[in-house]
Amino acid sequence: MARQRTATIGPRLVLSMVVSLLAAALPTAVAQNLASDRAALLALRDALDPGRRLPWDPAAPTPCNNWRGVTCDASGNRVVELRLPAKSLRGTIPSGTVGNLTALQKLSLRFNAVSGAIPADVGNLAELRGLFLRGNLLDGEIPEGLFSLARLRRLDLAGNRLAGGVSLGFNRLTRLDTLLLEGNQLQGEIPEGFNVSGLAQNGFNVSFNAGLDGAVPASLAGMPATAFLGTGLCGGPLAACAAPDGEKKKKRLSRWAIVGIIVGAVLLILLVMAILALIRWRRRRAPPTSSSAAAADVHSGTAPITVTVARTHRDASVSHSHSFSGASPPAAKIAGEGGEKQQQQLVFLGGAPDRPYDLDTLLRASAEVLSKGAHGTTYRATLDGGAPVLAVKRLRDVRVPEQEFRERAAEVGAMRHDNLPRLRAYFYGREEKLLVYDFVGNGASLSALLHGLFVSFVPRNGAPLDFTSRACIALAAARGVAYIHRVGSTHGNIKSSNIVVTAGRDGAFVTGHGVAKLVGAASSSRRGTGYRAPELSSAGASVPLRKSADVYSFGVVVLELLSGRAPGPDGGGGVDLPRWVRSVVQEEWTAEVFDAAIAGEARVEDEMMRMLRLGVECTEQRPDRRPAMDDVEARVERVVEDAARKAEFSSTDGSRSVSA
Repeated sequence: MARQRTATIGPRLVLSMVVSLLAAALPTAVAQNLASDRAALLALRDALDPGRRLPWDPAAPTPCNNWRGVTCDASGNRVVELRLPAKSLRGTIPSGTVGNLTALQKLSLRFNAVSGAIPADVGNLAELRGLFLRGNLLDGEIPEGLFSLARLRRLDLAGNRLAGGVSLGFNRLTRLDTLLLEGNQLQGEIPEGFNVSGLAQNGFNVSFNAGLDGAVPASLAGMPATAFLGTGLCGGPLAACAAPDGEKKKKRLSRWAIVGIIVGAVLLILLVMAILALIRWRRRRAPPTSSSAAAADVHSGTAPITVTVARTHRDASVSHSHSFSGASPPAAKIAGEGGEKQQQQLVFLGGAPDRPYDLDTLLRASAEVLSKGAHGTTYRATLDGGAPVLAVKRLRDVRVPEQEFRERAAEVGAMRHDNLPRLRAYFYGREEKLLVYDFVGNGASLSALLHGLFVSFVPRNGAPLDFTSRACIALAAARGVAYIHRVGSTHGNIKSSNIVVTAGRDGAFVTGHGVAKLVGAASSSRRGTGYRAPELSSAGASVPLRKSADVYSFGVVVLELLSGRAPGPDGGGGVDLPRWVRSVVQEEWTAEVFDAAIAGEARVEDEMMRMLRLGVECTEQRPDRRPAMDDVEARVERVVEDAARKAEFSSTDGSRSVSA
């Protein structure tokens, strides 16, 4: 009996000791996991938030208390959510940061300026349910590790620069119900075997990926046509695909037809040779001396292109000329040699272009009208070879002397901001004044999107803008205007046609900054009165451009975004928008203010009302009652953050949300 009792007590003692050891080690393991999460978050902030906009206290023992955007589990042992939408984050995500938050269930970095590739160690996030990276600058291909996230239900990578193809790896994400890839640079065909069976009716979108082509797979044929706009795809909800060349019936040509083709080709070749010989003969008799002839020599590879480069400092009185020949590096020389000739050249601000071009090349470029305004006409210009694509503004009624124009252009060229197109070059001649900008967005202005105007080279998307997209556009514009004010300048002509929307329709660029000063407008233009502040409306008044007037104009744009109405009285049949909004609100019909396309979005009703109040405050009659643009930017950012948080974790059709 004693032996038998000893034999039964022994295993119990061993089991008890094992349990005790595990219980003792558990707090240590939990502490290590939380410390690892905290270290990963701080490393992520160091990489993406050098300005320390995130109020995270590094001395805090845990990230679970008062770290904005961070949520831990109920026991406070692990970080399970990281939500940082619209926080002006920029830079790349290093390995060992997000990938070390192994208990993470929801990750949102939407509407920032995060660049580089999606880190490969995203595959470590085995618990992840929702990944939201919309509206950044991410590039490269979608990492293979992402396809191992078996619990993933919502994936939003729209509005980035992602390349590569649509992988069959998505088929492994069996719980996925939303896949948003629009507004990237994806290429190739969507494989016929692509089949993510759980996708919701509106849970798939690859629109505005111009490199996508081929047939829409049968598994996606039930998706709406708007999911494929701006691509080369066909079939399914789109127009039927053309029959392959191999399936077309071929007609045999007769012997005489073949002979005729050969004879015609020979005659054409002889004609071309004769024309070339005539051109050479005429060139020998009259050697080219004009700038256009010099440009022709450049294109034949026999002479360099000479461009003028001006400094972008406020004392920009010194410029340099650079010559390019083939792939040779530029050689600088002091300006002043050939002064009159140099005046006939484009002046590049802050640096010569990677691919040199001169004035003749620019004037010969194919061009399409983007917009016409009080200060001139803006064109979309495509240089020979298809790149680069530029926005060229042809100014009218310039009243500024040349030296002052050059100094003001250097000030505008020195401005660098993600929401302002960069002024690359200018030309000042007797009969012609040109400004050359980077071509931004997809060429569609906010006015065109809201009021149904057509842009010939942009695929028209019939889907209405939802409130979150409108708020993100307002935030991008507010950031651009706030930057202009911070550097001590003003815009002077803020309106919806001067706000260019990105391809993903969730960001924007403020165009036309500095133009009023360049043309010599001492006061705000009397045109566009639907956006003009009331203090500038007195007939004959000469009121200088002020920041408070910019705030008023921005407030009108906010009301235009919310109501979908064009401001007037010269706004294309519009109304005095601030006065109309106030009258509707006073009569307690506030719901009537909102555009029908967003009026039914009940989940963001509070955010819509906050934006409405902001628009009303910005359009106060008295300038001293209007908020500063820095305050406006911060308030719109909070609206976007709250709206994005509500949108991220509710399904696209509003029927279900992602469970933790």
